[in-house]
Amino acid sequence: MNVQTIKLTDFVLNSARKYLKDNNYTEVVVPRVVRATGACENINTLFEVSSENNFNWFGGNKAYLAQTGQLYLEALVPKLGNVYCIGPSFRAEPKANDRHLTEFQMIEIEHPGGFKELLSYIEGMVSSIAHDIAKHEKAREEFGLSDERMAKLNSCPKIFNKINYDQVIEKLKELGETIEWGDDISSTQEKMLVEAFGNDPLFITRFPDPMCDFGKPIEVEKFFNMLPDKETPGRVLSSDLILPHGGEAVGSAARVHEWQILVARLQNSRMYKRLLERGGGMQDFQWYINQVKENGAVPHAGCGFGMARIMQWIMGSSSIRQAGAFPSNKESLI
Repeated sequence: MNVQTIKLTDFVLNSARKYLKDNNYTEVVVPRVVRATGACENINTLFEVSSENNFNWFGGNKAYLAQTGQLYLEALVPKLGNVYCIGPSFRAEPKANDRHLTEFQMIEIEHPGGFKELLSYIEGMVSSIAHDIAKHEKAREEFGLSDERMAKLNSCPKIFNKINYDQVIEKLKELGETIEWGDDISSTQEKMLVEAFGNDPLFITRFPDPMCDFGKPIEVEKFFNMLPDKETPGRVLSSDLILPHGGEAVGSAARVHEWQILVARLQNSRMYKRLLERGGGMQDFQWYINQVKENGAVPHAGCGFGMARIMQWIMGSSSIRQAGAFPSNKESLI
C-alpha cells in the first residue's frame, strides 16, 4: 500500500469533480448490481451475481456487477443535461497483466450535444487534472512525483492530437507494423502511435461501424449505440484517448437516441448474440428502450475515464498495478 498513491488519487478525483462542477455537471449515483445493460461491449466479461449459492434472487433474472453506468446516465440527459457518475467498474479479464484490473474506478459523463464538444470536455478534464497537479506546491513530496513527471504534466497541451482509424492503419504500416484495415489496435501499437506524436495524449477517432458489411470480418468491436458518422460512411463518431504509459484511457462516442434505431443496432450487435447465448435477451435492455420511447431523448454524447490508466500516465508507470492502493486481478483477491 503506497500512501503517496492514495493521496494522489484523492487529489485527482477532487480535481476531476471540480472540473465537472465548473462545467455544470450533476453527479448521479447509479446502480452497480444490474442487468446486461451494465456491460461495455463484451457480455462475457461480466461478473454474474448470486445469493445463498443460487442465482434466483432476482426472480430468475440474471444480475451482474456493472462495468458502466452509461445507459443510466443517458436516460437522465433529457431531464438534467450534463450528468456524471463515479464508481467501480468490474471486469472478468481473462489475463492478469500490467494493463488490466478486475476492479477500477471510472468517471463517466454524458451531455446533450455533439461529438466535437465531447472531445473538448475530455481534453478539458484531462489537461485540467495535469495542470492542477503541476501547480500543487507539495506535489513532489506528497505524491512522490519526479521533476520529469511534473514538467511533463505542466506541459500537457490543452488541445490533443487527433487521427482517425483509417489514418492509424496507414501510419502503423509506415512504422513497419503488419496490420490490415478492420484489425484491432494492440497496446504495443498504441504506444508506437503516441511516441510518433510526441508522447502527448492522442485521440484515435472514427472507428469502423460494426453494423456495416465490409465484406470481411472486423476485429474492432464497439458499443451498439454509437452514432454513425454521416460525413464518413461506415464509421462511427467514436474516439479512444491514448495516453503515454497508460494506453487507452478514455472511450467516447456520440450516441444513437432514436429508439427504433437503438433496437435495430442492439439486435444486430455481437453483444446481443453473446447475450442470447447466456440466456438473456431484449428484456435486459427493455427498461432503457422504454425510457427513450416514453420520455424521449436528445442528441447526446459521452465517455468513460479509466482512472487507473490516467493515474499510470500521471505517475509515468509501466504497470497498472502501481496505480492504486489495492490492485486486484484474477490472481489477487484481497
